Amino acid sequence: MARHKKTAADLGAWLCFEDEAGQGLRPPKGRTWGRRGHTPVVRVTAAGTKRVSMAALICIKSGHRSRLIYRIHLDRGQAKGRRKGFTETDYARLLDAAHQQLGGPAILVRDNLNTHVSRRMRQLIEARLWLTVYQLPPHTPEFDPSRLRHGRRGGHVFT
Repeated sequence: MARHKKTAADLGAWLCFEDEAGQGLRPPKGRTWGRRGHTPVVRVTAAGTKRVSMAALICIKSGHRSRLIYRIHLDRGQAKGRRKGFTETDYARLLDAAHQQLGGPAILVRDNLNTHVSRRMRQLIEARLWLTVYQLPPHTPEFDPSRLRHGRRGGHVFT
């Protein structure tokens, strides 16, 4: 790709935003009220599953309908040395599936999750010539916590 071309439209590429989220599936342990002699019963679903994670890409390109491409990862409990969430290989598979579905080059915008910035991930990205990656800054310069004060109704107001 030419260095002088700066936008996804100039490159004919899809602009993809990637993020991930996870949720524990086991309810918190606690106590509740019940009638005397009737112990409350809480049904727990997904008894063997401890956590579910999802990584998704929102892809847009002028003249095309937008796409949502995602993968789900279920963590089935304790295993020594195994990651609970997505690995670099999982992210690479998601990107490959997106490339196959989109049928063209992609510009990826994402955060600074440790898996995203690892040496292994950089190697996987370099092997994909159709992919350009932009990392978001660790924080926005406009959001300076020292300028934050509380508003009258408990909200936050910038000074």
